[in-house]
Amino acid sequence: MKTALVCDWLTGMRGGERCLEAACELYQYADIFTLVHVPGSVSETIESHKIYTSYIQQLPGNIQKFRRYLPLFPNAIQRFDLSSYDCVLSFSHCVAKGVKVPEGVPHICYCYTPMRYAWHMRDEYLSRLSYLKKWTAEVTLDYLKKRDRKTSSAVTHFIAISRYVQNRIKYAYNRDSVVIYPPVECNRFTISGDDDGYYLIVSALVPYKRVDLAVLAFDGLNRKLLIVGNGPELPRLKNIASENISFVEDADDYQVAEYMKKCTALIFPGEEDFGIVPLEAQACGKPVIAFGKGGVLETVIGLGQAPREAVGPTGIFFCEQNPAAIVETISLFEKKHYKFNTESCRSNALRFDRPVFMKALQDYIDGTIVASNNGC
Repeated sequence: MKTALVCDWLTGMRGGERCLEAACELYQYADIFTLVHVPGSVSETIESHKIYTSYIQQLPGNIQKFRRYLPLFPNAIQRFDLSSYDCVLSFSHCVAKGVKVPEGVPHICYCYTPMRYAWHMRDEYLSRLSYLKKWTAEVTLDYLKKRDRKTSSAVTHFIAISRYVQNRIKYAYNRDSVVIYPPVECNRFTISGDDDGYYLIVSALVPYKRVDLAVLAFDGLNRKLLIVGNGPELPRLKNIASENISFVEDADDYQVAEYMKKCTALIFPGEEDFGIVPLEAQACGKPVIAFGKGGVLETVIGLGQAPREAVGPTGIFFCEQNPAAIVETISLFEKKHYKFNTESCRSNALRFDRPVFMKALQDYIDGTIVASNNGC
């Protein structure tokens, strides 16, 4: 079976690229189609495949600033010729699912979310723009939203990364989907009872991650906060941070795992579609303090929740996205810390281990292909 893997872009190894990497192992001879590829930016497993890029790759300017060509993305993804493939598997949070697929060929979309800036985060993106830029952006987003909904009809099967995203797919596209949770590489992390007395954030430093709320919360706390990550928000966060808050701008996978093993708990202040970082922390045996909305409600067992398979609580939620709520929840966490244990956290993370994902994805694709061949 000749398989095509389609993704939005390849510019770094994040959660989405980990999913693609697993698919590359399942389909070792598959070709990859993507808008833009920065050579060497992703794993050797992905780089070993034949990678086709769109005309966006050749447009003027720094390749890292390709997002300026956003209005061209739908057209660019549709120009790929997939007429010789028997199965197409797209990994989409932007336009990858809009690729043209021959009639009768299964197109399975592993959907991270319907396009954020066109749907549920539209107001947040627009709020940062001047009046003129906002008007231009609204026209662009209206066009992208229309195209995003239209191309959803060409997908034969949707997979959602969480029940939270499953609901979004139903709302945006009026399509049903199955849930297969993304993989967590639990073997990268070892369980640890060490505690060096600091709370930890591991995150891209962009506005919607809401790291600023944690910075403001710890400004009035006699607690250490370590922030590992980089991004456009870094200068502003450093400017408002007090002396008990420190930053690590560049850390590799090994260093991130070491920071997790020695923290008191992970702080997760944003609303995510799924959120792999909380599970990575739990794989180290560490509890999570998180904003109680989004995919984290499916990956963290909060205080008072019914235990799953004898697994105890692995975290605690705050219900309002503001500094005061974080301070209050940290205080509650420290009083209830004895209720969390490393084994419960690790056991919960193992439910999302990479082999679990690969088997679920393989079984679903195999079943879909069989059903297609039988005319179902």
